[in-house]
Amino acid sequence: MKRPLIIMLTTIMLLLPVAGLCKDKKEPAAPEKPALPVEVIIVKKRPVPIWLEFTGKTEASKRIEVRARVTGILEKVLFQEGAVVKKGAPLFEIEKNSYLDDLHQAQARRKRDQATLDLATANVKRFEPLVAEGLAPRITLEEYQAKRNELLATVEADDAAIRTAKLSLSYTTVRAPISGRISRLQVDVGNVVGFGEKTVLTTMVSDDPMYAYFKPTEEEFQIMRKFASKEVLDARLRVPNQRNIIKRDPFTGKVDFTDNRVDAMTGTITMRAAVANPEYLLLEGTFVYADIFVTDKIPFLMVPPHVVLEDQQGGFVYVVDEKSQAKRVNVKRGLEGRHYLEITEGLDDGAQVIISALIKLRPGMRVAAKDTTATKGVMAVLKKLKMGGDKE
Repeated sequence: MKRPLIIMLTTIMLLLPVAGLCKDKKEPAAPEKPALPVEVIIVKKRPVPIWLEFTGKTEASKRIEVRARVTGILEKVLFQEGAVVKKGAPLFEIEKNSYLDDLHQAQARRKRDQATLDLATANVKRFEPLVAEGLAPRITLEEYQAKRNELLATVEADDAAIRTAKLSLSYTTVRAPISGRISRLQVDVGNVVGFGEKTVLTTMVSDDPMYAYFKPTEEEFQIMRKFASKEVLDARLRVPNQRNIIKRDPFTGKVDFTDNRVDAMTGTITMRAAVANPEYLLLEGTFVYADIFVTDKIPFLMVPPHVVLEDQQGGFVYVVDEKSQAKRVNVKRGLEGRHYLEITEGLDDGAQVIISALIKLRPGMRVAAKDTTATKGVMAVLKKLKMGGDKE
């Protein structure tokens, strides 16, 4: 029993130094993490086109009720409901017979009275030399002259009656008072129209130009007043949620109306943009975004809005420092638009602001920066969207 125990103890004693040598060896260092690829833009204070975005609704520049101006049976409808028609195009036909008769009667009266006038004029001409030579009484001449003057007035009245009859006859063809889109028919063929009151047959709206009303706040209105490069502001209307198959360029125009007071309930000012709509693609009542151009003359330091992150300390961005590491920089916001955000404090010209992989970043993390200023900087984005200002 003692011999095996002695052998076991001897073996343990021999192995102890070997175990110590193993502990003295250093563990291999963990491999260094590769730098995180990121995209950056190099910021610089420079003139940037400032656009303010608002929501609004479109409204036709003209809205007309098409009415019957004479009484009669509606005989024909000459348009397709919902169609675009030109000013002066025939829309309805009202029975003409009675108005043709009125015209013919007026013309006949005029011929009769003209014949009587011609006779009275001839009598005056015959008696004037006779009276001058004392061969006829003056009173007879004066009677002929009075009759002639009376008939002159009668013929003038006949001419007026003819014009009225022609006008009434023309009203039996109801024509489009403006160019625009026509609505549905409100009176069916066969009904008597224009009796007692001027019957509304349909309505029309003029969609070119199209109006869009929007309501900036007092602060936004003051920004426009303070920084505006032009007295009349440029405007663009965009229809949201357009699929690529129907996507088209924005509708362009001008701001042509600003209300003279602030709405006490909402603290906003009503403004209106008028945009060209020659193809009538923009309909009344459409929800739109109104982009209002303010200026491109004043320098700002701008970044894309998504790069400014927020936490309990406020807004901050990540920049690349001299060690190619991500560095947190606290910033203060200024003007903000859909495609840009002004930084008033925290960044200097030349700073490399990280615009990608923001969720993965931590202060001190090594990054491999790729400069994308030429394609993803604020100016590049605005030019791509044709919002480059006066030079576009």
